[in-house]
Amino acid sequence: MPNYNRILLKLSGEALMAGRSHGIDPLRLSEYAEEIIEIAKSGVQIAVVIGGGNIFRGISGVDEGFDRVKGDYMGMMATVINGLALQSAFEAKKAKSRLFTAFRMEPVAEFYYKPKVIEALNSGEIVIFSGGTGNPFFTTDTASSLRAVEIEADVMLKGTRVDGVYTTDPEKDTDAEKYDTLTFDEAIEKNLRILDQTAFAMCKENELPVIVFNMNERGNLKKLISGEKIGTLIKI
Repeated sequence: MPNYNRILLKLSGEALMAGRSHGIDPLRLSEYAEEIIEIAKSGVQIAVVIGGGNIFRGISGVDEGFDRVKGDYMGMMATVINGLALQSAFEAKKAKSRLFTAFRMEPVAEFYYKPKVIEALNSGEIVIFSGGTGNPFFTTDTASSLRAVEIEADVMLKGTRVDGVYTTDPEKDTDAEKYDTLTFDEAIEKNLRILDQTAFAMCKENELPVIVFNMNERGNLKKLISGEKIGTLIKI
């Protein structure tokens, strides 16, 4: 039996690169789609937010001379490209999905409107949110927490390339220790950069638990949904 009824899954754009320097790796995209479809078939309502860092990151563009606001909008457009790719992967596997954007882009995608989203989720469709919040200066982490709260998700799952939250970067420090659970206050106090401060505040204020886990290990998403203790749980 699934442990959750409705979830929001946050994926980074960089994860779609797999071993590439940029862009989308078709195999990684297909693997993600397969795992998400399997969860949807189990009866779990699932919404996905995907970043755009594999194409363009607004904040990094500032260092290259881009205006911050224009750079952020470019980053939002990158998330739409990734959303379209994910939707195409679902369609190739005969799974129904709906792509919503935070700003109008018809006929590319539908403009975000909560009643339409809930209708899609209740009908068993996989929902994809792109375009961030539709505003500059906000990350896709904040967009994820916002959408998760709006659709009344049971949990926000943040899929990364490491198996949870550590005291330091485990890819650089072999002595890094993993946290099994954390409170939002502890994560903020320890300056653990799992989410940005705005996303932390939104999750805390709305008592939305967050689980950080390794999405690149096949089967982890299914284990999480089944109630296995995977990754790091952050809660009140």
